Amino acid sequence: MAAVFIDLDRTLLSKASGPVLNKALVDEGILSSDRSVPGDRFFYAFYDRLGESLVAMGLARGAARVAKGWEQDRVCKAAARAVPELLSLVAPFAPDHLATFRGEGHRLVLATTTPVDMVTPFAEALGFDAVIATTYEVRDGRYTGRLEGGFVWGLGKLQAVKRWAGAEGIDLADCEACSDSFFDVPLLSSVRRPHAVNPDPRLAVVAAARRWPIEHWDRPSGVPSLAGLEPYHLLRPFIRPESFPYARFDFSGLDHIPADGPVLLASNHRSYFDVAALAIVAARIGRPVRFLAKRELFDAPVLGWIARAIGGIPVDRGSGSDQPLREAEAALRAGEVVIVLPEGTIPRGEAFFDPVLHGKTGTARLAATSGAPVVPIGIFGTEGVWPRSSRGPNVVGVRHPPKVTVRVGAPVVLGLEDAVVDTTELMSAISALLPAEARRAHSPTPEQLAATYPPNQQPSAEGGAPRRTAP
Repeated sequence: MAAVFIDLDRTLLSKASGPVLNKALVDEGILSSDRSVPGDRFFYAFYDRLGESLVAMGLARGAARVAKGWEQDRVCKAAARAVPELLSLVAPFAPDHLATFRGEGHRLVLATTTPVDMVTPFAEALGFDAVIATTYEVRDGRYTGRLEGGFVWGLGKLQAVKRWAGAEGIDLADCEACSDSFFDVPLLSSVRRPHAVNPDPRLAVVAAARRWPIEHWDRPSGVPSLAGLEPYHLLRPFIRPESFPYARFDFSGLDHIPADGPVLLASNHRSYFDVAALAIVAARIGRPVRFLAKRELFDAPVLGWIARAIGGIPVDRGSGSDQPLREAEAALRAGEVVIVLPEGTIPRGEAFFDPVLHGKTGTARLAATSGAPVVPIGIFGTEGVWPRSSRGPNVVGVRHPPKVTVRVGAPVVLGLEDAVVDTTELMSAISALLPAEARRAHSPTPEQLAATYPPNQQPSAEGGAPRRTAP
């Protein structure tokens, strides 16, 4: 049996637990509401951004003296009161990591400087097997102002972990540890596999030098962040219709997209320019989005890095791998927005003009496994800006730009039992958002058919597979 030792603040939680625990103590009548430390908001903001400091840990060590005389039972009640709010601070992707550790046979151990009485109810709510934390000495049901077993921080945390492991018959060489703090380097260095999770600047340097995995449990793997801002946040001010003067946009129904919680945005696919239209949707709802796209996009220079940086999920068409769906499901469990194009690719030839849209079942399966609402999006006119037969958008047509309509519908009610039936229902909902001309059958001209094929290809005279032409 092995164990994984997981730190609390800025590791398991996205920020410090102190404000929540202090509020619970006030609500329980243990602390007076007027006993706040001047500048405590600035202090916690600094902590949330840059992590632990000697000053902060000095104050934490002295907290035992502040608690002298408090009744232990009342503190435990305050701790139970704090559980719901602490659960709301759990990093979005942390539950998936905990499930992975559990699946690998590890015991989950919360290892934190925070007093054990204040974090045990929270640890139990998350299913942890044990808690290693600073313990306040108790006599006659009240805290004495002294520590029992030492201060669980730095080398003190390592010693506490060693004592626990020895009592449980566990070898640290078989264990793992996760922390954001440079001061946990002694513990991280003592286990088989250390994880630098949301590392503070000094730990980031150590982790890079020692080639320790650097992880962030608040966002998908591969998405960088600067001071809590993803590339999406930096790009958002520039993603607006004015940035594409060669297209005229008409949006409606954006209020159908939930402001928070998991959601699947399912759109039809007519052009490479659909990406621009959906990017504007993402910018307007003000939420980072993840999207599934063909791996070729991620293999492209520069564009591939950008796609990964904003949370793109590569799909290997024809590989049969369910890894993309697992990653999308993890994002939905974390309460994020995932964009899916159920058609998988831009239809070619006669299929492009088929008034009946046909999709793959992945979106329906994601909805069934995640419980996320599915919001349909109908896009039309993007093929006028960037037909598939062109190597790029027509950026010179600014005097009379083509019109691009983006209609967002109400969430589709799916049965969630038959993916084929649900996919048909979803594609019908998307089709209903398109203009009438897209829902009427008609015979395309040869020029219209040719525009649906990639450059250097054109439909054969018999209407079969396209044949490649000279560049």
